[in-house]
Amino acid sequence: MDIEIFSDVVCPWCWIGERKLLAALDGFDAAPVTVRWRAFQLDPGTRSEGTPLVRWLADRYGGEATARRMFTQVTSVAAELGLEMNFDRAISANTLDAHRLNWWSASQPGPAHREMVDALHKAHFTDGRDLGSIDDLVSVAASLGHDPSVVREFLESPGGLAEVQAELDLGREYGITGVPMFVFAGKYAISGAQDPATLREVLDEVVRREGPSVVGAA
Repeated sequence: MDIEIFSDVVCPWCWIGERKLLAALDGFDAAPVTVRWRAFQLDPGTRSEGTPLVRWLADRYGGEATARRMFTQVTSVAAELGLEMNFDRAISANTLDAHRLNWWSASQPGPAHREMVDALHKAHFTDGRDLGSIDDLVSVAASLGHDPSVVREFLESPGGLAEVQAELDLGREYGITGVPMFVFAGKYAISGAQDPATLREVLDEVVRREGPSVVGAA
């Protein structure tokens, strides 16, 4: 079963939802599963200027108090999953280059793709790294064992740009307006950070409908 996750690395509910999906997949053996992250940008117009996320959200949503109220629930839910979110350290950034790095990681052997997505979420929410900075993206990749010179050469080229744009276009074709969005076998979609039990029900239902050898869009 192919599972596509449309998400943005600066979306807190995406990180939470992805962890819940992985929990749902733990012990799931009704069909082989391949998970692929697809690019989505919550705000393609965001500029990478090193602006603290608190200030950026305050400007958009009516003040710092409102922004901080937005953090309360998500921080609590994340903590229950072992995810640390330090919103006071987070930096607003355009995520196009981060998505290009994710796309590149999918071509690497082993679990590189999944590890990269998780590392970028952690860099943004936990460590306060600037995901709009090539230097910071190279550092994140190097922390996973990737050759920093190879990663920098890729990010300073137009590599992956057309492919990431195609993923963004695909999300629009699907009518996706919010993330996370999980697409199972290229046909069945569920949005939001659903509980593992709900996601397991979806997995079982897709297998019931499509058969144990179910495959979807790659």
